Amino acid sequence: MQSISFPAYPDILRWGSRGMLAVLLGAMPWAALSQVASPPSQWAGLMHMGAMAVFAVLACTGFVSLRGRVGPVLYKQVRLGQNGRKFDLYKFRTMVPDAEARLEALQHANECDGPAFKIKNDPRIIPYIGTFLRKTGLDELPQFINVLKGELSVVGPRPPLPSEVKCYERWERRRLSMKPGITCFWQIQPNRNDISFKEWMKLDLKYIDNWSLWVDAKIIFRTVWVMISGSGR
Repeated sequence: MQSISFPAYPDILRWGSRGMLAVLLGAMPWAALSQVASPPSQWAGLMHMGAMAVFAVLACTGFVSLRGRVGPVLYKQVRLGQNGRKFDLYKFRTMVPDAEARLEALQHANECDGPAFKIKNDPRIIPYIGTFLRKTGLDELPQFINVLKGELSVVGPRPPLPSEVKCYERWERRRLSMKPGITCFWQIQPNRNDISFKEWMKLDLKYIDNWSLWVDAKIIFRTVWVMISGSGR
């Protein structure tokens, strides 16, 4: 995995609230933040504590996810971003190391009616720890690295696999016109895994056509509730 370079801590203090807001909304990559003109303020202390809290959660979750297991803490997978650009998506590993190799043998059990692959009780998921991370969505936390790199927004259509996009109908490809995100309309739907693939695509296009900061705020709020309720899989 390629190393990711982060700017020095003093730069963080100069960004202020405007720079951090741009990062959280995915409107600006980490590397560009040093150009944001904002003097030191009372936000610096809050930003420091917030950053420390996020990375503490990342570290603890990563340790727990691999306790007694063999394999890397982080899992990366090639996804397609805005306009079909490829990038490495980061997640905490929740499946056995040979999960990709075992995928073809499970295709007959696919419960999704489109090119995506989803099944209940996937045998490749690490028992207990893997199930917990997926239900709560904590396995997605490393994707804030992708946000800082400018590859993801916090809210936006989920980034698809290249193999899935090859099977898209023409109208479905429009979901690639916006930067993808960590959470979206689909993520907050009740029983989201029972939604048809076409309905999922329509939800993404609905988001693109009706985007606003208020919509993003509502999705983020509801995502927190989904994580607390543990309704994912």
